[in-house]
Amino acid sequence: MTDTTEGLYILLVSVHGLIRGHDLELGRDADTGGQVLYVVELARALAAHPQVARVDLLTRRVGDPKVSPDYGRPQEQIADRAFIVRLTCGPKRYLRKEVLWPYLDGFADQALAHVRRVGRVPDVVHGHYADAGYAGARIAGPLGVPMLFTGHSLGRIKRERLLAQGMKAGAIESQYNIDTRIEAEELALDTAAVVVASTRQEIESQYARYDNYTPRRMIVIPPGVDLSRFHPPRRQEADPPIGAELARFLREPGKPMILALSRPDERKNIATLVQAYAEHAPLRDKANLVIVAGNRDDIAEMEKGPREVLSDLLRMIDRYDLYGSVAYPKHHSPDDVPDLFRLAAHRRGVFVNPALTEPFGLTLLEAAASGLPIVATNDGGPRDIVDVCRNGLLIDPLDTPHLGEVLYAVLSNRSRWRRWSKNGVHGAHNSFSWPAHAHKYVQTVQKIIARQRMRGVSLPKSRLPTADRMLISDIDDTLIGDAAALRKLLQRLKAAGGRIGFGVATGRRIDSALKVLREWQVPRPDLMIAAVGSEIYYGPRGVEDLGWRQHIDYRWKAQELREAMQTVPGVRLQPKEEQRLHKISYYYDPERAPDVPEIVRHLRVHDLHANVIYSHQAYLDLLPIRASKGLALRYLALKWGLAPDRFLVAGDSGNDEEMLTGDTLAVVVGNHGPELEHLRGRPRIYFSRGRYARGIVEGLEYYDFLGRLRIPEEA
Repeated sequence: MTDTTEGLYILLVSVHGLIRGHDLELGRDADTGGQVLYVVELARALAAHPQVARVDLLTRRVGDPKVSPDYGRPQEQIADRAFIVRLTCGPKRYLRKEVLWPYLDGFADQALAHVRRVGRVPDVVHGHYADAGYAGARIAGPLGVPMLFTGHSLGRIKRERLLAQGMKAGAIESQYNIDTRIEAEELALDTAAVVVASTRQEIESQYARYDNYTPRRMIVIPPGVDLSRFHPPRRQEADPPIGAELARFLREPGKPMILALSRPDERKNIATLVQAYAEHAPLRDKANLVIVAGNRDDIAEMEKGPREVLSDLLRMIDRYDLYGSVAYPKHHSPDDVPDLFRLAAHRRGVFVNPALTEPFGLTLLEAAASGLPIVATNDGGPRDIVDVCRNGLLIDPLDTPHLGEVLYAVLSNRSRWRRWSKNGVHGAHNSFSWPAHAHKYVQTVQKIIARQRMRGVSLPKSRLPTADRMLISDIDDTLIGDAAALRKLLQRLKAAGGRIGFGVATGRRIDSALKVLREWQVPRPDLMIAAVGSEIYYGPRGVEDLGWRQHIDYRWKAQELREAMQTVPGVRLQPKEEQRLHKISYYYDPERAPDVPEIVRHLRVHDLHANVIYSHQAYLDLLPIRASKGLALRYLALKWGLAPDRFLVAGDSGNDEEMLTGDTLAVVVGNHGPELEHLRGRPRIYFSRGRYARGIVEGLEYYDFLGRLRIPEEA
């Protein structure tokens, strides 16, 4: 738990890839690229800002013998106030991002549990990429805090590019789950208070393709570069160790170097670069081509995407007979990257990034800071970098001959090369740095918070992560019914502060519950158990707990249950608006209908299973066997790390019974129904004299719930 309560607490979320604070394995695969470097350095830069108290970078925990055990450590401190926090997300083994979608709701639950362990609600949640955008929305919503989103690359753009390359729509969907990704991006854009982009072009040409495109909620904060590691070569500087590795491939290693550094990803467009080089004879004579595309031991053992990219690379080298002119080392370390840029600059070379799309371009900034001119795709980050630094040229990544001509032109004009080299160093230092990025980022977060307060739309943060006890009350005839008593209760809760959480458990559907709470001027609860326990919602935005929905779906056969109930006398379906995904509601005539045990037996004869709940001598609800107010309450106790005796529950009718029994502390209000009388005398169920909210206040006092807490024991 952090001891620091002043300053911002920022929660960064980046689910996929291999993330650690040292020796980043950039280029290992399609999921461990520039985004990994970006989020790690962003976490460090924000933690160094004087107005930031803590930064947690949440990612997936991986326990897989094929990767370093570092990725299985639950937590890693990477700076004075910055931590990488690894959470369970599906199987332990390392998985590519396209197959993580079914596990993201569980990841969000783990994130909420982490926030509770920290003991402080973050000021902002920032999701990186579509998967973390989805998870971030499910984290920020229950906590009642603003969310930021950075797409890094966008699904609609990827699909357009792949279709342009001739890939079939079905194959794109099968390989990339592209529809799920796009829908997650739409959700993130709909939820985000601010979208952080790297370039204006990214906003206008990429995010603009989305239904939830809202330019006023989008801001450009250029990515930073760690300039301490990247600088121009010094005079008489000896070749670094990676130079000897490259020399193994090259007949004339002293030639100018065309350097490409990226993951072995189809989107990086390495094949076009090789073809452009191979088919431009003067360029082949003038320079060597160096392709650093991740790390590999055996191509045959790599995942399909990287395996195909590298196999194509080797086939092209063989087809064009480029042996002696192209270097393609199997391994490099993070420490080799600055050396590669300086070596290329020392040999009067050029850095090339021919990616189909490039939202960030961090390697372009690193090259610029190293004094190495650049040639890059006319898209996203490269546009802004070249515009500011004036250190290279932009190309159409699909125009192969033109790429070769541009590279040759850059290497053939020595005076311009020197000017671009100096411009790049100056521009990188003046316009792109992590302190500058962090400063603008913190300003943005502070403006979001201040703007919401000024407009009166600031939503209260959830008390769930900080509360050490919770009051959960039924609504009708328990919480409401006596306005004066309700005001007294709400005043007591407000005075108790953040350590007392507040929730409701109701048979009403969520919209109906919210409407009646507004009518009685009850503030939005921290959590809401609705539809007789078949639905759970969190926070001021009413985010549904999808994990609960999935949990209770076990053996639920709604249509078969309705058909079986058609032969039961004395029951009649309630209107359509009262029916829910996991709740079938009936009017119940006790004079004509069989009792509840008989109905349960009738359903079992048909191999159907339901939790049958009778209340107010007039209503009958069929729920999944795992669903009820009481079961929902116990699920919440586990999820949020609160013992059952830290819950005070209040009710008045039969559908509250499961919630009232067990280890919880319970109060039955004075106006309760006769179906609860058999609970009288149990030590943890207090029958109040007061009616409605007055009875709840009486229960608070009986258990000293707002004070030291008195827990009655069995005699």
